[in-house]
Amino acid sequence: MDMHPFAHRRARLLATMQAGVAVVPTAPERIRNRDAHYPYRFDSYFHYLTGFAEPEAVLVLVAGAEPRSILFCRERNEEMEIWNGRRHGPERAREVFGFDEAHPVSELDAKLPDLLANQPALHYALGHDADFDARILAALNQVRGRVRTGQRAPAVIHDVRALVDAMRLVKDEHEVALMRRAAAISCAAHRRAMAAAAPQRMEYEIEAELLHEFRRAGAQAPAYTPIVAGGANACILHYVENDARLEAGDLLLIDAGCEVDGYAADITRTFPVSGRFSGPQRDVYELVLAAQAAAITEVRPGSPWDAPHNAAVRVLAQGMIDLGLLEGSVDAAIEYQAYRRFYMHRTGHWLGLDVHDAGDYKVAEAWRPLLPGMVLTVEPGCYIRPGEGVPEAFWNIGVRIEDDALVTAQGCEILTAAAPKQVAEIEALMAAARA
Repeated sequence: MDMHPFAHRRARLLATMQAGVAVVPTAPERIRNRDAHYPYRFDSYFHYLTGFAEPEAVLVLVAGAEPRSILFCRERNEEMEIWNGRRHGPERAREVFGFDEAHPVSELDAKLPDLLANQPALHYALGHDADFDARILAALNQVRGRVRTGQRAPAVIHDVRALVDAMRLVKDEHEVALMRRAAAISCAAHRRAMAAAAPQRMEYEIEAELLHEFRRAGAQAPAYTPIVAGGANACILHYVENDARLEAGDLLLIDAGCEVDGYAADITRTFPVSGRFSGPQRDVYELVLAAQAAAITEVRPGSPWDAPHNAAVRVLAQGMIDLGLLEGSVDAAIEYQAYRRFYMHRTGHWLGLDVHDAGDYKVAEAWRPLLPGMVLTVEPGCYIRPGEGVPEAFWNIGVRIEDDALVTAQGCEILTAAAPKQVAEIEALMAAARA
């Protein structure tokens, strides 16, 4: 892995801080049950600044005239490495990852008060981890206890995430390359799922096809628990049981993406279990596809964050009226939010190291304008539950179409375009698989 992007990010953060100390711990390990741990996943902020994937590690940045980056990590331990795998150790970590200093993490509590002493500010995510908060407060109290020696504790505490969020919103070339790879693997997994789907198969069998393709192609994990929702289950937005039988005539909604070196893809495709859309299914599907196309045209530099959502809502509201799901005018359906009976979520979110990635959506009271390098999802949907006034032909049809869009100088690049979404593409792929 190229370590230059991580060193560059640390330098940018130090320059933005100007003075003070930042403390950024990685995520703790978590017990799943008894003595078995969940698979370890580093903290996104820590990884963004370090590239260091081991647990029990802390980054300390000291800003000022002589800026320093310091890593605290586990020491080498031959016995523990036999059981749990290799460790870098402080000296090797310093050399490989480009830190100015590295120390055993066991020395953090002893060294932290000296690092905080006489600094004007502490940049730390207070309230994120109660156990680590206690260590920070203990270090601050130690410095305060030295007041008669002339030392002083930082007068203010800033949330370090606010500074890093602003950096994470615009992806660098290293990040975009990883997201392209995650997108490519995820697209292949969706194609594999379409080819494998058939009546009487179980949702979890199709989930297994996704997971197989993720790992076969080198992704470390799914970026989130896959949604594999057949029939009425597609009308549950965060359905993750994935344990129902697929029936002929139903649609199958799959929301799944992999993670590559921490970076996520996030794709949703909806397709017919039997390989061909029925008339009502096609009508709803084409409506959602048109809404997504309208939203994508608004993904360009200078466009406000909510422009894609507003474009999708207008198309969806008109379509719901045309299909007999709503009555009245488009403007009234939007003003009174009548459309929310069938479309109740936003059209996208930031994407990156986190599936719902870091960064505010508003600046002051205005929606944030899009900039080249930002990555967001575009994911309109329509979910039609049985109910009064709903034509029976549309009952239990749930459709969502989601792609990952990189804002470019000219407009946007759809990173996930290789996952089929046109009706003819989907039906042809499924027909070829059955042949």
